[in-house]
Amino acid sequence: MEVILITGSTINEGRLAKGGDKFTDDYITECASCWISPVDFAALCCPEKVKVTSRNGKHSIAVYTKCTDSVQPGQVFMPRAIWSNVIIDPDTLSTGSPLYKGAPVTIEPTEDEVLSAEDVVLKVYIGGQ
Repeated sequence: MEVILITGSTINEGRLAKGGDKFTDDYITECASCWISPVDFAALCCPEKVKVTSRNGKHSIAVYTKCTDSVQPGQVFMPRAIWSNVIIDPDTLSTGSPLYKGAPVTIEPTEDEVLSAEDVVLKVYIGGQ
């Protein structure tokens, strides 16, 4: 399903990040998530997890789902954290800031593992085990 990704801070993401709790289960639960409208969630058959893939198909990440009326059909929200950064295009278009709002992505149900923050760094950015 093609959707528009919006990223931003949440109260809990900020509380956990500023409190030094980026390596906790609470941080993973809050930030390794994709908020989906009830309409789109039902269309995807109510998955526990989705794989979010960048428009060019080069980058993807598995995250938990959160069904909520807080987002509109055709849009998804992810807290601005390492999981959403995997799929955000790093090109700043000379603005100094990547496209955190309005990035086209694809979401699909997955059984892939949701990685911890440490594993995202090791497996996605460093290419390690």
